[in-house]
Amino acid sequence: MMQDKEHLSPAAFSRATNVDSTFAYMGSLMTFLAKGSETSGRFALMVYHTKPGNEPPPHVHEREHELYFVLEGAMRFYCEDKTLDIGSGDVVFLPQGKAHAFTCISDVVRTLIFVQAADNDAVGLDSYFLAMGRPAGSMALPESAITYAVDEPEHAIRVGASTGIRILSPSEAQQALPQFSGFGVPVR
Repeated sequence: MMQDKEHLSPAAFSRATNVDSTFAYMGSLMTFLAKGSETSGRFALMVYHTKPGNEPPPHVHEREHELYFVLEGAMRFYCEDKTLDIGSGDVVFLPQGKAHAFTCISDVVRTLIFVQAADNDAVGLDSYFLAMGRPAGSMALPESAITYAVDEPEHAIRVGASTGIRILSPSEAQQALPQFSGFGVPVR
């Protein structure tokens, strides 16, 4: 549950998209433009820079709605019975509590990710990315990195559970997203 809003007083700030605000995360880069801790838990805004093979497994956000705005590249999203292809300048909305997954359908993807708290909870996705990542050494995508495809899932499942993200098992994903081609399967 969110803390009493009287005790949370956001302050104005500005932030640049640079190495100081960026974390390396599962083979990708996550730049934190606004964190939930800076917005009274109401929203977070991040730039996500990734490539095929670095996508997360199917999951559910228990605390927030998620919106992607593609800056560069193309993505395919799976949510409910829908398959949604979006490219540069397009947006996709993923409601709280709905299983979803995505694949990159271009060589590189850069997207804004906006998450908004639903109900009285605080956003948790930014905390998940911070806990799963480490400060980036550069703004270039890592050549080789641990990704969800090669990592042991227990750590991600544990961190996800503490931040309101439920990572689906393969059987849960198959049932919730039957049109999803599978984790780690390239789409072209």
